[in-house]
Amino acid sequence: MAILGIVGGIAPGSTIDYYRLIIERYRQARPASGYPSLVINSIDLTHLFRLVESTDRESLITFLHGEVERLVQAGAELALLASNTPHLVFDEVAARASIPLLSIVEATARAAKVLGLKCLGLIGTQFTMEGGFYQAVFERVGIRVMTPIDSDRSWMHRMYLGELINGQFREESRRRMMNVITQLRENAGIDGVILGGTELPLLLRGENPEGVQLLDTTSIHVDEALAQLLERE
Repeated sequence: MAILGIVGGIAPGSTIDYYRLIIERYRQARPASGYPSLVINSIDLTHLFRLVESTDRESLITFLHGEVERLVQAGAELALLASNTPHLVFDEVAARASIPLLSIVEATARAAKVLGLKCLGLIGTQFTMEGGFYQAVFERVGIRVMTPIDSDRSWMHRMYLGELINGQFREESRRRMMNVITQLRENAGIDGVILGGTELPLLLRGENPEGVQLLDTTSIHVDEALAQLLERE
């Protein structure tokens, strides 16, 4: 059985969600086969965000590449970054890695294409909303990506770093987030929303906004990883 490596801790709550979903879905697909082999490298979130906030992309790439190689040393044969924000430098890290990396952005683009979506809202940290990497990948498959207005992006970023990564999921934040999604639908004509932060599914679980498909990037990434694991059996 292939070993999947996960660069996690970005933040701990979503890494736990990845682990739970991978185990559950593997057991559903292979009920008689035991459990998948996983290695999790829980990294220093504070150091990661310090690097992201700086303009030193080379140091960010070097840091993430080193954490992927820790997984390789532990026996991982493929890996993923259990977070959207580090995908700012995904291509550069993947090019240096000695094992395949599974992109949450590319997996989500494929899922959106299958669903026939044409215009998507993107919510997450400011690093993700303004980093351009979602827009670039989705443009290649003919899907437009829109972001909230400046004030909503600023609020969302503060809320994300102040609440979500600390495991705080508040009802007032959930309500405001749903209002942001409604405004995107009314003002930008979106037919779906990319939950571009792996804590967002934990905040918005159970929500079903009218006329808008929520794309749970954690769930999509897990399905991609599971498919790769099953192919390697």
